[in-house]
Parts: sequence; C-alpha cells; structure tokens
Amino acid sequence: MQTRKKKNTNPDMDNADFVPDSQLRGFIGYNLKRAYMSLHSDFVASLTHLDLKPTTFSALAVINTNPDISQTDLARSLAMERSNIVVMIDELESRELIVRNKVPTDRRVYALRLTDKGTALFNDASRAVQHHEDKLLEDFSSDEKEQLVQMLIRIQKVK
Repeated sequence: MQTRKKKNTNPDMDNADFVPDSQLRGFIGYNLKRAYMSLHSDFVASLTHLDLKPTTFSALAVINTNPDISQTDLARSLAMERSNIVVMIDELESRELIVRNKVPTDRRVYALRLTDKGTALFNDASRAVQHHEDKLLEDFSSDEKEQLVQMLIRIQKVK
C-alpha cells in the first residue's frame, strides 16, 4: 500500500510534500519526541565549538553543583552506566577539566571536582546553552517556559 503525500498547507513548515501525522499528534510521547528532535540538534551545535557533548556538559553541570561528588553518584544523577561514566570521567580528566581525588575514608571512591579550566568552560557552555534555549523558545513567555519545565519534571517522576 502506497502512502499518499499531501501538499503541506502549514505555513510554519517548508513547502515540501509531507506525510500527515495527525493521528499521532494527540499522543504526548510522540510530541515529546518531535520536540526533542527539534531542540537536540541545535543543542549539540551550541556545544560543538567548545568540544563538548550533551553528556559531558551535563556531567560538568552536576560536578559544578556538587563538588566532590563520587563517580557512582554522578552516574546515578545522569542515569548512566558506571562503565560509561568512567570513560567520560577519563576524558574530562585528560582535558584537565576535572580532578579525581581519592576519598580518605574509602580508597575505592573518587571525589570529582572541576578545575579552574573546567569551571571556565562550564560557564561558557552554560551561556551557549542558554542562548540556544532563548533562541528556540523566543515565542514562549517566562511563565510558559517555567510551566513547561515543571510539567517535564512531573513526567520524569512518573513510574
């Protein structure tokens, strides 16, 4: 069965033919995924000039907020496997963005902390990400942005 394409009548989209997805537009998950796709590529691009990826930016943010956080707690915070977090920590340490110090009370645990270079890069990245969000959400009021964040947080808590 061949899918019929219709002429796009939505002035907000380009004029290429498109396959209607109206039956999917009523599903929150579908709209969340489409919104993610719209935001993610620009988010990645906003960090590229700083040689950061979304996961490394997120790690710097969590470490900045929680100096001396353990690798295990960082992995938990970012919902990452411990093995993947070790690779990322190695990268951040080799770039001299973080230091990894042994915890005196438990030699198996490392405390992570941003270096001055890491703090400066994180601050630059935060400004770039804020600019990215401001540009993409310029039609949203401050109240709408806050409401959106609160609703997304509520969705994350649903299990």
